[in-house]
Amino acid sequence: MTPGNIHDIVEAPALIEAARGDNFIADKGYDSNAVVAAVRAKGMKAVIPPRECRKARRHFDSHVYKERHLVEFFFNRLKQYRRVATRYEKTARNFLGFALLASSLVWLA
Repeated sequence: MTPGNIHDIVEAPALIEAARGDNFIADKGYDSNAVVAAVRAKGMKAVIPPRECRKARRHFDSHVYKERHLVEFFFNRLKQYRRVATRYEKTARNFLGFALLASSLVWLA
C-alpha cells in the first residue's frame, strides 16, 4: 500500500488502542462493524454516524457528535499559523514549542 492510498480506517486499531474516555468520536470514514466492535470491547461508546449505504442503521448520539466540531475548529484555527501548517521548524522540540505557543494564542483569542 502506498502512502497516497492510506485510508482513515487503516489507522483505527492504533487510535482505538490509544483512546481514553467514555466516547470514541469519529466521522463516517470509521463506520465499520469491526471498528464499532473494537471500541465497545474497550468499554467505550462508539459515536460514529452511519454511512448512507448501511442497510441496518446504527444509532449514535448526535449531541455528543457535535462536540467533535470544537476539536476540528481548533485544528483549523491552529493551521492558520503558517509555521504550524508548513512545519518550518526542523526539530520536533522547536515545532512542539511553537505549536504550544500558537495553541495558547488561539485559546486567548
